[in-house]
Amino acid sequence: MSFRQFLQALERSQKLTKIEKPVSKELEAAAILKQLDGKAVLFEDIKESEFRVAGNVFSSKELIANYFGCKQEELIKKMIGALNNPTEPKIVDKAPCQEVVIDEKDVDLDKLPILKHTNIDGGNYITSGVFIARDAEYGLNASFHRCMQLDKKRFSVRVCERNLYEFLKRNGNELKVAVCIGNPANVLLAGATSPAIGQFELEIANSLQDLSLVKAKYADVLVPAESEFIIEGILTMNELEDEGPFLDLTGTRDIIRKQPVLKVKKITHRKQAIWHALLPGGNEHGLLMGMPREPTIFNEVSKVAKCINVNITQGGCSWLHAVVQIEKESDEQIKKVIEAAFKGHSSLKHVFVVDKDINPNDMHAVEWCLATRFQADKDIYLYPKEKGSSLDPSAEQPSRKTCKVGFDLTVPLSRDRKDFEKVQYEKINLKKFLS
Repeated sequence: MSFRQFLQALERSQKLTKIEKPVSKELEAAAILKQLDGKAVLFEDIKESEFRVAGNVFSSKELIANYFGCKQEELIKKMIGALNNPTEPKIVDKAPCQEVVIDEKDVDLDKLPILKHTNIDGGNYITSGVFIARDAEYGLNASFHRCMQLDKKRFSVRVCERNLYEFLKRNGNELKVAVCIGNPANVLLAGATSPAIGQFELEIANSLQDLSLVKAKYADVLVPAESEFIIEGILTMNELEDEGPFLDLTGTRDIIRKQPVLKVKKITHRKQAIWHALLPGGNEHGLLMGMPREPTIFNEVSKVAKCINVNITQGGCSWLHAVVQIEKESDEQIKKVIEAAFKGHSSLKHVFVVDKDINPNDMHAVEWCLATRFQADKDIYLYPKEKGSSLDPSAEQPSRKTCKVGFDLTVPLSRDRKDFEKVQYEKINLKKFLS
C-alpha cells in the first residue's frame, strides 16, 4: 500500500482530518499538526505551493498497525522477522514517482511545501526524507537525514557519523543521492534502522511489505516506485553550510553545525503529489525513530532471557527509555537483561524490566511497578560515564557521557507473588444495572 493509498484508506474509515482552508507552510501548518498530534491530517490548500501536505500519518502505533493490517502487539514480531530476514524488492522500469520530471534549470525549491516548523528553526526543513546512496563496495544504503533549505537549489544536510557519512568519505566526499519523500510505513521504518554497513535497508522494507523499486533519473540508485517525490542531486562535504538550529526529538533545540550541502539536480514526482511533513519532536517522529530499536533490544535480551515484548516509551522521547518485558527465571539474570538492552540500543539511557503480567505499553502499570515492586538500594543498576545520545541535553558535552540506569521492577522470586499482584474485582455486565 502506497502513502496515498493509506491516506485514502484513513479517509474511508473517517480517521483522516482534512483541512480545506488555506494554510501557510511558514509556522502555521506545523502548529496545526502539533495541536492534532496523534491524528492523521491532510492540508488541501497550502498558500505557497500547488501541492497538498499530509502529516501525523503514522503518529500512533494504532495507525502503523492499521497500515500493516495487524494488531499493535504484533508489530514487534513483524519488525523482528523483517530485520532477521531481508528480501530483495522487485525492480520495475516505469514508476509513479517519475510521472513528472523537473530538470535542473527549472528546479525551484520555493515551489515545494517545505515547512518552517518553529520560530527558532534555521530555515524551512525536509524532515521525512529517506536518502538513498550507493558505494561501489557496500552497495545501496537508505537513511533519514533532515535538510534545511538554503536557497532555490540547495540544502544543508545533517549527516551523523554513520553509513552515509562513511559512504561520503570513501567517495571523495561527494555522492549522487536521491531523497525520497511521501513513503509508506515499511520504507519509513526500514529507513530508520541501523543494520551493519552493506545491508540495504529497503530489503528490510520489502520483508515488511512487498516493495517495488525503480532506477532514479540522475543518481545511480534505486528508489521506491510509489514515493510521492524524489529529489536528486550531489551531496558534498567539500562545501559546508550552517545547519540549524532545529527542534529535535527531545523537544529541545539542536545546535548550529557546519554540514554537507545537497545541490539539487533533478526532481521527479507523482501527478498531484502529496508532501509528507513529519513534525519534529512529534509522535510520528518519535515512533519512526524509536520503533526500529525495539526489535534490536528484543534480539539482544533474548540471548540472556525469555523476552516477551519491548516498548520504547514516548515519554522517554521515543529514544532514551525502554520497558523490557521478560519471563523471569532468576533474580540474577536481571543485570544481564539490562546490559543486553543497552547493547541493543546504545543511545538508551534508562531501562525498566517488568514481569510478564505487566503490559510494557501501559506506562500507568509500569509506574505502579516502580511504586510497589522496586527498592532503590537493591533494584537499581548504575553505569556512570557511559557514552549516551547526542539528543540528551543533560549529557556531558561534547563527549556525550551520561549515567545509564537499569531498574528491576520484577517480583523477587523469594517472595510470595500474591503479595505483589492486584486483587481483581468481579466482572459484571453493567447493562443489567444501567438504564
